[in-house]
Amino acid sequence: MKVFVDLQLKTLWISIVYFGIIYLCFTLSTVMPDLSVVIITLNEEKNLPRCLESIKEVADDIVVVDSFSTDKTADIALAYGARFIQNKFVDYVEQHKFADTQAKFDHILTLDADESLSPDLIQSILIAKKYWKNDGYFMNRKTNYCGKWIHHSGWYPDKKLRIYDRRKGKWMGKKLHEHFTLVGGATTSHLKGDILHYSFYTIEEHILQANRFSTLGASTLIEANVKIPIFYLLMKPFAKFIRNYILRLGFMDGLYGFVICRIAATETFYKYAKAYHQIRLNRKK
Repeated sequence: MKVFVDLQLKTLWISIVYFGIIYLCFTLSTVMPDLSVVIITLNEEKNLPRCLESIKEVADDIVVVDSFSTDKTADIALAYGARFIQNKFVDYVEQHKFADTQAKFDHILTLDADESLSPDLIQSILIAKKYWKNDGYFMNRKTNYCGKWIHHSGWYPDKKLRIYDRRKGKWMGKKLHEHFTLVGGATTSHLKGDILHYSFYTIEEHILQANRFSTLGASTLIEANVKIPIFYLLMKPFAKFIRNYILRLGFMDGLYGFVICRIAATETFYKYAKAYHQIRLNRKK
């Protein structure tokens, strides 16, 4: 009887040790990673405090890479304990690549200065850090346009990969629409909550950006040797408006929904018109 009891006790202890080792291995494999928050700026004294305030709970390292601002951006960044680094701006892809190299940690949350984290997203990130299991995390971005939150118009949900392991991918894109792309086989998940994007305070700001972006877009088309039939100048803007205002329910965002979709269509027209014009000039040389 005693031998039997001893055998049972030994079996129990072996089981405890066995499962203890498994638990320890699991715990070590899901250790909470440190998170670097990377922000690129240019004259963002109006937006940067809101952005930095929202990341205090999730950031283990903050780096602001600036394109030689002339306002109080540097003072604000330093006041929040961020490392402030200036780097000449070439394009968004190259600036993001450089910024990621300045992060202390491999796991990065990248934000623009006019973005901040919603309370729900802050909690989701804290949970993700505690039970880290993916190479990247997607989240939705909600845009505030002239004081109104936009829920349609092709602007929401604006799914973004903003948390990633920099060792598992790279920044890609041309002069516009840069994005971080994970390598094949990388694991991802989607976090609850929104990036809050304070895009334009006035319609004039949107029009000015549309003109600037159309020039960059035209340059990209020319460099890629894209053929541009003249009917594109009518078809592309029309299709853009129908997609955003009708199919993506822009009409449900009221007046500002119409304005957003109209300016997007105009930007598309400018892009193809500028490219078409430049291509014709190049042929005459």
